[in-house]
Amino acid sequence: MADVKIPEKLGILLQPKRYKVLYGGRGGGKSWSVALVLLLKGTEKPLRILCAREFQNSIRDSVHQLLSDKILEHGLDTFYKITNTSIEGANGTTFGFEGLKHNITKIKSYEGADIAWIEEAQTVSKSSWDVLIPTIRKEGSEIWLTFNPELQEDETYQRFVVRPPKDSYVVKVNYSDNPWFSKVLEQERQECLLRDPKGYQTIWEGECRYALEGAIYENELREANDSGRITDVPYDPKHPVSTFWDLGWGNHTSIWFVQRSMAGFRIIDCYENSMQKAQHYIQTLKERGYVYDRIYLPHDSEHEHVEAERTLRQIVESAFPGLDVRVLDNFSGAVKVGIEAARNIFPLCVFDKVKCADGLQALRHYHYKTDPDTGKVSREPEHDWSSDFADSWRYVAMAMEEPMVQRKKRLLHPFPSLQHDGFDS
Repeated sequence: MADVKIPEKLGILLQPKRYKVLYGGRGGGKSWSVALVLLLKGTEKPLRILCAREFQNSIRDSVHQLLSDKILEHGLDTFYKITNTSIEGANGTTFGFEGLKHNITKIKSYEGADIAWIEEAQTVSKSSWDVLIPTIRKEGSEIWLTFNPELQEDETYQRFVVRPPKDSYVVKVNYSDNPWFSKVLEQERQECLLRDPKGYQTIWEGECRYALEGAIYENELREANDSGRITDVPYDPKHPVSTFWDLGWGNHTSIWFVQRSMAGFRIIDCYENSMQKAQHYIQTLKERGYVYDRIYLPHDSEHEHVEAERTLRQIVESAFPGLDVRVLDNFSGAVKVGIEAARNIFPLCVFDKVKCADGLQALRHYHYKTDPDTGKVSREPEHDWSSDFADSWRYVAMAMEEPMVQRKKRLLHPFPSLQHDGFDS
């Protein structure tokens, strides 16, 4: 390990620490340094290493290829056996590759891991961190993060940079810290500085963006934060909860939990998962222990469900007899109308900062498509990991939006105390 050549700032990788947090812009050598150090550590003694990221649909999404390249580059192919899905050392060292999102069973099987390397950690959600961190609990185990920051409000940036945990190294590493920064990347850096000086600060200098380009709810979320409406919003059992669903299988099914108050809406919880049958979400609602009055489902819940010769609406009605189950209409231009409705109800909403953390992170990242060549922002939302919570949020707005006159009247008054007991019908 004495001959390892990595940027000087990354020498912390060779020192024991529970958390090693490496963040910054492109070209700093973060990922390839971590890959090399882990491979060399794995030759010294048997290690079980988890290589994870928030989303991994296939092994191609992982650092498997990067590690394979480093094995060949440094002549370690006589020690490591590379398979399609894993990397194994002659002494028993193993590298496993997993996605964190909604993969609790697989992740919990790594409780004996020595090191967990989380790549592209800027996208990792609160719920994923809450599962991973207590799982990596072997004596002397470590969690390594590499990421290029995006928004300051993102869970990873807040958890590890703004308020870093004890026993952690937190290091910002940019291209200027990398003595092997290539001429090709230098040319790209210079072109980015001329073409997109605002984006340059994030891409190359590792600074957080004020907001994503084309962010749809940027102003509404900033105002909610500045006015203290992202806070503690405890469930009040005296008042019923409505849930709003967006359906997915390969994508995500997402649900918002809402209580209606005299002045607006208390957003007390949210939930998201994928590749789960209807019974999973029904059980999730029951385990929350809330008293429900209505369940709002999207238009496709009237279609025959994949698991039975019944529609989702029929399955839900059977699970919650007597509950008011409503299906929202679909129509041309529903996305545009829904976004406008969502903007209208934002001033009437207060969000629980802990239970709604994943949903809020999605709403902050929900953005319109941007042409990479012209920089022109379209009026069509980008479909990515943030879309599912954003879609179910539109359903909240479309179902709950009041007549304009009533909404304007309520906006004339400050949001009342969370202890207010008055509720609409």
